[in-house]
Amino acid sequence: MKTSHRSLAFLISLVPLLSLRAADPLPSWNDTKPKQAIVSFVAKVTKPGSPDFVPVPERIAVFDNDGTLWCEQPLYVQLQFAMDRVKALAPEHPEWKREQPFKKLFAAPGDEMVPVTEQELMQIVMASHAGMTTTEFDQIVRDWLATARHPKTGRLYTEMVYQPMLELLAYLRTHGFQTHIASGGGIEFMRPWTERVYGIPPEQVIGSSGKLKYGLREGKPVLLKLPEINFVDDKAGKPVGIQLHIGRRPIAAFGNSDGDFEMLEWTASAPGSGFGLIVHHDDATREYAYDRDSQIGRLDRALAAAPEHGWVVVSMKEDWKTIFPADD
Repeated sequence: MKTSHRSLAFLISLVPLLSLRAADPLPSWNDTKPKQAIVSFVAKVTKPGSPDFVPVPERIAVFDNDGTLWCEQPLYVQLQFAMDRVKALAPEHPEWKREQPFKKLFAAPGDEMVPVTEQELMQIVMASHAGMTTTEFDQIVRDWLATARHPKTGRLYTEMVYQPMLELLAYLRTHGFQTHIASGGGIEFMRPWTERVYGIPPEQVIGSSGKLKYGLREGKPVLLKLPEINFVDDKAGKPVGIQLHIGRRPIAAFGNSDGDFEMLEWTASAPGSGFGLIVHHDDATREYAYDRDSQIGRLDRALAAAPEHGWVVVSMKEDWKTIFPADD
């Protein structure tokens, strides 16, 4: 097949662009130490003959979700979802306006963290997430995310994802990594949308879960969501959840808070090459600035321990050229 001079000229014109893209797989990252550490790590574990070479099946990377892949301020997205669900279900439960912790939800502004205990939070989640089939809940989540918007930016919550982390996910996958989510958030809440937003399919999502029960509804088999906790995938629960779901120890872990400490510790201390990275929220102009004193995404213990463990700390302010994907 003959190639015209015009087609040949067009192909030649693409060479610099393709070369630039190949040379810079993380264009939203500044050329600072975190980016260099990521590229160096990927190079040494994927180069055949390297003493640190890791076979493709063992290239497992785990990512926290809230505050690591998408914005978690001014309150966790799933908590906002639960609050909206409680308010939508309120007509069926008039007692909620008199009983705690539900009474707090009706009194608080929608964009503020409601001061609830961990037990009260679980009570809110169970009341708003249970009593339906997994299929019904999946659709409720999809419908809510299609319209719910972040109170500060007005963006859809699924647009409040971090562009540098989207690039990192793609970069790792092009080098044979499996990318998994290991989040304290609900597994059934994340699975309806993570594949579309992150390219992470449902079977590669690990999260906290409620109990399920098999049953029949109108003669058809369903899985019913029960108001009982099954597993909490946070702190020391994260390595447990990873082992239960994946069965392989990750070689790279990415988090942003003390809730990720044990996941980072377990991954980075593995025999051979283990890599840990912390996203530090220090950009109040483009996103939020918080760490040691924050109610949400508190980063204290892990930040202090990072130098000792060799974990990479990413400054959103200094190391990222951009935070969110550009508007279409």
